[in-house]
Amino acid sequence: MTTMESLIGLVNRIQRACTVLGDYGGADGAALPTLWEALPSVAVVGGQSSGKSSVLESIVGRDFLPRGSGIVTRRPLVLQLHKTEEGQQEYAEFLHLPKKRFTDFSLVRKEIQDETDRLTGKTKQISPVPIHLSIYSPNVVNLTLIDLPGLTKVAVEGQPESVVQDIENMVRSYVEKPNSIILAISPANQDIATSDAIKLAREVDPTGERTFGVLTKLDLMDKGTNALDVLEGRAYRLQHPWVGIVNRSQADINKNTDMIVARRREREYFATSSDYSHLANKMGSEYLAKLLSKHLESVIRTRIPSITSLINKTIDELESEMDHLGRPIAVDAGAQLYTILELCRAFDKIFKEHLDGGRPGGDRIYGVFDNQLPAAMKKLPFDRYLSLQNVKKVVSEADGYQPHLIAPEQGYRRLIDSALNYFRGPAEASVDAVHYVLKELVRKSIGETQELKRFPTLQAELAAASYEALERFREDSRKTTIRLVDMESSYLTVDFFRKLPQEVEKGGNPPAPSVDRYTDGHFRRIALNVSSYIGMVSETLKNTIPKAVVYCQVREAKRSLLNHFYTLVGRKESKQLAQLLDEDPALMERRQQCAKRLQLYKSARDEIDSVSWAR
Repeated sequence: MTTMESLIGLVNRIQRACTVLGDYGGADGAALPTLWEALPSVAVVGGQSSGKSSVLESIVGRDFLPRGSGIVTRRPLVLQLHKTEEGQQEYAEFLHLPKKRFTDFSLVRKEIQDETDRLTGKTKQISPVPIHLSIYSPNVVNLTLIDLPGLTKVAVEGQPESVVQDIENMVRSYVEKPNSIILAISPANQDIATSDAIKLAREVDPTGERTFGVLTKLDLMDKGTNALDVLEGRAYRLQHPWVGIVNRSQADINKNTDMIVARRREREYFATSSDYSHLANKMGSEYLAKLLSKHLESVIRTRIPSITSLINKTIDELESEMDHLGRPIAVDAGAQLYTILELCRAFDKIFKEHLDGGRPGGDRIYGVFDNQLPAAMKKLPFDRYLSLQNVKKVVSEADGYQPHLIAPEQGYRRLIDSALNYFRGPAEASVDAVHYVLKELVRKSIGETQELKRFPTLQAELAAASYEALERFREDSRKTTIRLVDMESSYLTVDFFRKLPQEVEKGGNPPAPSVDRYTDGHFRRIALNVSSYIGMVSETLKNTIPKAVVYCQVREAKRSLLNHFYTLVGRKESKQLAQLLDEDPALMERRQQCAKRLQLYKSARDEIDSVSWAR
């Protein structure tokens, strides 16, 4: 195989792979450049009945395209020709039927028609969605041709009035790309100045660098006339030579004349023509195919650096996307367990960063201690509880039938004990508030662990295990904080009360005589003393409750949030581990497509490098 065949065959293989993966442009193509768009291809443009189909069939050497009046080509046909070894059977494959080979080319024609109707219906509607067809034959050159709907000036019955502009826009979207080679088909029996194909080619390629002019139906011109002014570049000059084509006649088509025979007759026509014999070696469909192939090889050579640059850039982007999506998971239990533990550690790291200040959220726990707990204690109803009426009631009930003689100790104890019970509420509220903060930080941490996004099942299991652990920590914290309150009730600070009379004496106010023992002033003094003691305990609890909560909840969450989960995971079988790593199907499909594209681009880079070095 020559270097030229290697280059063009390489491009064909890459384009074929691109179409399989959907990595191609077109009228409905992607907004960003793709490898397909970076590779050159030949767009076949012409008006209706200009002979486009006959030119393509002559190049292929097979009768395989739908025929008829009006618009026959109603969807772009991406035709990839693959040259095979001599003696191998010719066959065709459609992208939408990847496992089916067509050796009967009349069935190829029928499938093109059926696939067109599938999208457009049996009307004259058009569609920009291309049909992809590959033909493998020893009688073709490596080439990619795109057969586009024929340009028209009038909408026929069954078509919207916009069809004329729709077709032009579709054709233009292909030919205006800088890597597109334009094959402009014009019939010789019409004035070249009215050629739709030449008109459009001139607009998108004013210098003519990308345009090849093809003149069909030379044998149908009026007697005594010829197309030498066009073929020799006097009527309309292009940078590439014009090529004349003699298509099969309608009678030949009706008789199913073999394309090989038709090619021979075409050669004989030019060789024996008094008008064109001096151009015979540069005319005909065989020469056209070789001319296009040679030009395509030249274009590919000049574009190799830019193609390689695009491939390398895309590989970097795909590698980055694969890293983001995560690599495929191993199937053995040991690797799966290792993956799960690594994911758990990634989550645990982010969770701790929230608590320790590397990420926001941990400060809310301090807010519970610095704001919510003091505010809740301040709102406790001690004013109502230590009202004169209630103090009298509690002290009298504590005295029973024997009133106290000096100081109502039982009354004091009962008042203090009942008052301290009020601290249970703020203590439990602090525990609950910190619990909810920790739960929210777990939720946020799971969402921020990029590696976990692939595994919704593991996310759910991890969240459930974390919440279960936090519930245990909350219960321990609740018991501890309540115990702190109960400890204050169980043993009163005696020194506080021993100092009370001394402080009164130091103030110059001697104890009231026994007759004052049951006056309002006496009970107010009791209420004031109890309130002072409650204030002292309140200050103590403001310090000890946060310590207990942090020790039992925050510290344990940092140390052992997932310990129980690790134990459970370590006991799971391979099938259960695989279920934990069950991914979102959409994500799996996205990674699979990304991996295929990455493999395509890497293979393309390697093949381009090998062909480049072989030059």
